[in-house]
Amino acid sequence: MAELSQILKQATGVVVERGEGVHLFDEDGRRFLDFTAGIGVTSTGHCHPRVVAAAQEQVAKVIHAQYTTVMHRPLLTLTERLSEVLPSGLERVFFSNSGSEAIEAALRLTRQATGRPNIIVFHGGFHGRTVAAASLTTSGTKFRAGFSPLMSGVHVSPFPDPTHFGWTQDEATDFALKQLDYTLQTMSSPQDTAAFLVEPVLGEGGYVPANERFLAGLRERADKHGILLVLDEVQTGWGRTGKFWGLDHFNAKPDVLVTAKGIASGFPLSAIAASPELMAKAWPGSQGGTYGANAVACAAALATLDVIEEEKLVQNAADRGDELRSALSAVAAKHDQITDVRGLGLMLGNEFRDADGNPDGATAAAAQQEAAKRGLLLLTCGAWGQVVRFIPALVVETANVDEAAGLWGEAVDAVVG
Repeated sequence: MAELSQILKQATGVVVERGEGVHLFDEDGRRFLDFTAGIGVTSTGHCHPRVVAAAQEQVAKVIHAQYTTVMHRPLLTLTERLSEVLPSGLERVFFSNSGSEAIEAALRLTRQATGRPNIIVFHGGFHGRTVAAASLTTSGTKFRAGFSPLMSGVHVSPFPDPTHFGWTQDEATDFALKQLDYTLQTMSSPQDTAAFLVEPVLGEGGYVPANERFLAGLRERADKHGILLVLDEVQTGWGRTGKFWGLDHFNAKPDVLVTAKGIASGFPLSAIAASPELMAKAWPGSQGGTYGANAVACAAALATLDVIEEEKLVQNAADRGDELRSALSAVAAKHDQITDVRGLGLMLGNEFRDADGNPDGATAAAAQQEAAKRGLLLLTCGAWGQVVRFIPALVVETANVDEAAGLWGEAVDAVVG
């Protein structure tokens, strides 16, 4: 009998029968409060009626219309609508299916546009699991180990993570920018560097936000040397951080923006956006894909945009994020093992460390599992799995936040006393 690969690791043992808003229900009818949102994907909640209706209507018209063969209206309308939310100047869009595909499309574009071979990424970043995307990923060895050689031309520079270094944000930022200059001087000449690639908030790397001075420093060096700045907004985009894009917190100005996850409320869709001038430098035939810009996914994305706008979900993410941060900080104040509550909007992480100050993945995992037993679904992240992350759908309400905080407090009490 065929079975799933035994290497797949399940965060919970829940077998879902249906979902509604921020809740999942298993086959026995038990309700779970889902603060994973499919790893930040179900931005409008599970089975939002507007998204369901849009997908059902489109399924009855055409499911697959391969977009380098024929066009379809959901694709054309979505492309037009994205001008309402994309950063100024990024007016050309290429669609694909997953974050990894979009990252590789951005990589290909920057190398072709500049004629340069190298990419500088930042320690702790996660950009995907395919060979090129994994080569750019440094959030954990599990994403890149065991199938070397990886893609060449990748160099790694520090991300300004105050908690990891034990410094202030200013000290961590000074160090990161100084080391970037050192990297450009000793490892990847500016004349060989096509792009800087960075997440506005580290995702798998532990939910560590960047800051305005760091991203401004990247922009300054990019402009000085003709390097392109690529922002990976796969997890931070579409309202997740309490602003539409994570870059909006930092006044950052990318040359290429990468988006996926929350774009279509659970349907596979991703994209890169760049200026007309930059996108024109991609080589003919370098962009394409069988399932990219699937008609049903594009219809779902249009409905997602409507729901985010009409239900004011970006502001809701900011407001509920403030409530959630306050509640999580109250739990952390009772337990020395939780040393940091950080993030932006509805992208918050709780870091666990042991009595010696070392990352404590075992306790984080135990707390995550205990929360699941009590009906609260969470995930871990961080290099040692030491961060428990809260990423509910943007439709989350104050009552849901209060319930989650109560269950989390009980779970932590049960694990650490």
